[in-house]
Amino acid sequence: MKKNGLLNRGKRSIRLRLSRYFRSCSRRFHPQDTISSEEITKGLEAVVKDGLASQAMVTLTGGAFLVDFALLLGASNFFIGVLAAIPALTQLVQIPATFLVEKTGRRKLIVAIGAFISRIFLLILALLPFLFSPAQRITALSLVILCHSICNAVVSCGWSSWMRDLIPENILGAFFSHRMTLSYALGATLSLAGAFYLDFWKRSFPDPLTGYSLLFLGGVVAGFFSFYYLTLPPEPRPEEEGKTMGFAQLFLSPFKDQNFRNLLFFSGSWYFAYNLAVPFFTVYLLQRLAYSMTTVIILSTISQVMSILFFRWWGSIADRFSNKSVLLVSSPIFLASLFLWTFTTLPEKHAFTLPLLVIIHVLMGVSTAGILLAAGNIGMKLAPRGQATPYLATYNLVNSLSLGVAPLLGGKLADFFAQRELSLLIRWISPAGERSFQTLSFEHWDFLFLFAFLIGLYALHRLTFVKEAGEKKVAMGELVAEMGRAVNNISSTGGIFLVETFRFPLRRKEKKKRTYLY
Repeated sequence: MKKNGLLNRGKRSIRLRLSRYFRSCSRRFHPQDTISSEEITKGLEAVVKDGLASQAMVTLTGGAFLVDFALLLGASNFFIGVLAAIPALTQLVQIPATFLVEKTGRRKLIVAIGAFISRIFLLILALLPFLFSPAQRITALSLVILCHSICNAVVSCGWSSWMRDLIPENILGAFFSHRMTLSYALGATLSLAGAFYLDFWKRSFPDPLTGYSLLFLGGVVAGFFSFYYLTLPPEPRPEEEGKTMGFAQLFLSPFKDQNFRNLLFFSGSWYFAYNLAVPFFTVYLLQRLAYSMTTVIILSTISQVMSILFFRWWGSIADRFSNKSVLLVSSPIFLASLFLWTFTTLPEKHAFTLPLLVIIHVLMGVSTAGILLAAGNIGMKLAPRGQATPYLATYNLVNSLSLGVAPLLGGKLADFFAQRELSLLIRWISPAGERSFQTLSFEHWDFLFLFAFLIGLYALHRLTFVKEAGEKKVAMGELVAEMGRAVNNISSTGGIFLVETFRFPLRRKEKKKRTYLY
């Protein structure tokens, strides 16, 4: 009897603890009417940690690692193209996801469920060589990536709106610049470490697929850390306006807003121009210019380092002036670097090709940091409170369609212009003889870069119609002067700048009286 009594008390104790745990979880995922400054500060810390963990997950389970894994499974070139298009095209799922988020008002809960399921599919990806036969692996890979991307689309839909209401507008630029700086730095480090690990594995062991499985498992572990940090920030209770709207009204409202419609024209055309050319840079370097993979990685690293150095500076400019000001400066720099690609061959590789590529990647790194930061922030800022979910879902949807369609069209254009050339010669005839100078030469990939450049110019024109709340009119010369001072500081004290960037989170211990960290 005594033993049974102890056993029953033990069961009741376990049930009581489980009940308390589930009640605690329920409160954690419930929207809050009021959030204290301390809760916001802790929530922002968790968002940064989630960014680092999710970057580790994406780096170790995607990009070049995923492409090489697919090739080892026997994927065709067409399948590689499909694999690259799936994440963008699955953003169509944001349409029903937005309706679900608006009707339930439980953004954090929906984000958490989507994030958890997406990481389960990554676990299947890691175990794919052991779960499926060689004949089934390609089909299984495509289905896993499709399901994972669908879950990510649901997560993106709720997360953008949630962050829009959680993060104070006055620190939006600084906060995301800091988060992206740390994430980029971690991603670059893990990319190099992953490449060295895979080279070692391939030299030491006969089965490369097992090596990839272990690498992907590392990404899965990072993904579940990301999921944990994702559950920590509080969720402000959304305003009620969207819940009274029908399905059609939700998605018509962003298009009825003229200013937001102008933003959609800009972002859609800009991302189309971007992805029309950027996915083919690596192919161009490897095939057209015949550079080694080591050279390609070094150039890519140069670009990433410049982005890391400039993220924080672009963030401060965005907070001081506006996100539109950042785009007006960074976008022309990117377009200039895009046009310079056409001069890397005249019409063949020349002595200045490699130095020119270094300059191009420096400019791309500097400009991409500003574009990524400001393009995301301006969408959040122009989305009105209470309707952030449909506005941001529409914004992400337009961008994703542009990103998905552009590389498919780019591949077709590259094939079409493979046997075509446009050149401009200057001829000098004198009694001593005749000389010709090649001043302009477009062939094959050059046409792609030129078209992307022209579409980018149109996108810049559309940006001038966008009005941003709190936008300050500032002379372009003032922004260029600010940039010049930033470049001078980086060139003279780059090491100190990097140290300060990575010391940033520690400052909360030194300045406890500050409400926010950024």
